[in-house]
Amino acid sequence: MSVFLQAVEGGSLSAASRKLDMPLATVSRKLSDLEGHLKARLLNRSTRRLTLTDAGRDYLVACKRILEDVDDAERSAAGEFSEPRGDLVVTAPIVFGRLHVLPVITEFLTVYPQVDVRLVLGDRIVHLQEEHVDVAVRVGALPDSRLVATRLGTTARVVCASPDYLAARGLPAAPSDLAGHHCITFDAMGSTDSWSFLVDGAEVRVPVHSRLGVNTAEAAIDAAIARAGVTRVLSYQIREALGRGQLQTILRDFESAPLPVSLVHAGQRRLALKLRMFLDFATPRLRERLAEIP
Repeated sequence: MSVFLQAVEGGSLSAASRKLDMPLATVSRKLSDLEGHLKARLLNRSTRRLTLTDAGRDYLVACKRILEDVDDAERSAAGEFSEPRGDLVVTAPIVFGRLHVLPVITEFLTVYPQVDVRLVLGDRIVHLQEEHVDVAVRVGALPDSRLVATRLGTTARVVCASPDYLAARGLPAAPSDLAGHHCITFDAMGSTDSWSFLVDGAEVRVPVHSRLGVNTAEAAIDAAIARAGVTRVLSYQIREALGRGQLQTILRDFESAPLPVSLVHAGQRRLALKLRMFLDFATPRLRERLAEIP
């Protein structure tokens, strides 16, 4: 059943082979054995993709339910529902994770000594179930999915530069003034050739000249501190630099709508106690931290 489920979710036998770390021939044989046992064809195979037969669609629903029951039984036997213990994997954006999630986790470890946490920091969207992640901090609108989300707050997209750069190049009074400035663009913030602003209540895209493009917020912030130009990041990412006077924000009256920050998990029918305790512990603390960010 697990092989069948991985083949369907991965879209191919080779994807299931990689996911399960199982030889491709073994994957193919197990699926053939399963169809032989059921005396029914579950999958239509082609060189490009797999498609479910009618019998396969019905069997897939039953497999998911049965495998969830097996997982629940194993976790219950291991004591995950009776006391908070075991391994917990948390993922978060790099800067937010370092500044805000890590301090919460270190405090959580003190309170719950039987739980071990692995924190994975990265600015890409992680597929929780495929990558065996228990809970994630997400910044931005959440697509419709089976994930359960808890809103923590919001964060603003801000434009900033070093005071020395602004003294030399002038302070932009309106988004259109960015045409005369060097800009440092950050891949995760969307387009590298235009930035969106609210002008007279309407969202307007303003062209920018990217003198430097980077793939992490930390690099964009470091470049801005080094007077390379104007950059656009999230407000929590520059809090330290603002406090030290290394950066100053500009065009605050034209900021686009703030982005939601959420804590998401897969929403199993029965949450392991370690996950439930972490959600209860982290949610109010992260909300408090976000509320303190200007």
